[in-house]
Amino acid sequence: MKKRIAIFVLVSSVFVSHAFAQAGLQPAAVVNLIRSEPITVGQLRTEVERMERALGQPLNGQQRREVLDAMINERLVLQAAERDRVTITENELNQHMNQLRAQMVPMLGRQPTDAEFATAVRNETGLEMPAFREQTRRQLIQQRYLFSQKQELLESARPPTEVEIASMFELTRSQFVRPETVRISMVQVPFGPDAASRGRARQQVDNLAREIGSSTARFNEVVTRAQAPNSGLQGGDFGFIPRNLEAVQRLGQDFVNTAFGLRPGEISRVMEGPPGSGYQIIQVTELHMMRSLELDDALQPGSPITVRTYIANVMMRERQMSVFAQAANALHTSLRAGRTFQVFEANLNW
Repeated sequence: MKKRIAIFVLVSSVFVSHAFAQAGLQPAAVVNLIRSEPITVGQLRTEVERMERALGQPLNGQQRREVLDAMINERLVLQAAERDRVTITENELNQHMNQLRAQMVPMLGRQPTDAEFATAVRNETGLEMPAFREQTRRQLIQQRYLFSQKQELLESARPPTEVEIASMFELTRSQFVRPETVRISMVQVPFGPDAASRGRARQQVDNLAREIGSSTARFNEVVTRAQAPNSGLQGGDFGFIPRNLEAVQRLGQDFVNTAFGLRPGEISRVMEGPPGSGYQIIQVTELHMMRSLELDDALQPGSPITVRTYIANVMMRERQMSVFAQAANALHTSLRAGRTFQVFEANLNW
């Protein structure tokens, strides 16, 4: 009897698993512009769950339907692009990916490694790199097709006038306060993950600290020496550091406290950098006190971007996004006309 019950439970489990699998293969919708292309319930659920993780809350029925509508629109545009031979080459995709990687350079101070870029993508989108590349490719095709169909509308966004920029500045003036900022020159002795490497690096940086003492001239000599090939050192201008939370998160509280505790020209004590970096000695080369900015002030010391330019760029980007949304809605409406897709309402409840 017990054996029969066990067999029944096993068969029931297999039946339930099979039923769930079959439910996932049922169509939530079918797109049919140039060919029949189903959007399965499983695909819809995967996208809904990804968005729920990103938002940190479940989607209701109306929001799930909006996700499905977006998936339908995407497939309609991709089929239309295929019909009209609008494509993105592998080289164009690689160029776009490199542009995304370059956005990490200001934060890291160098080009990210493949692993660092993949981790950032995963944290930001929840996607592994192959899936992210495919998603990016599809997005680029859609953008190119949209521009090919709605170019006149997309180009209709006009730049803001000087009066509009000045008016926006007065409304947002309180946001344009530049924090206290220092410019840093650094010498760093890198070390590996093992204790022996750390010990050798510590001995080397202590010798450098004694050599430099409090002399700006000797510090600059070591910086120059560090830039020679195979010097075993790293050195040079570290750039501007604002006194804010982001700098603390990126560089550590000890580094920020030390940097802002120095007078221009003063040499720091030896510090240990973030994991994987090394031992550091820094010198403050410029000090800029906190101040409220005017329209023609640079957003950051040494930056060519003024408050005026920044406001103009933000206003223009907002106008372009508004026009882009209008163009996309017009394209989706035209592609949805006729019998180009079908939604299976009975399969949307789970």
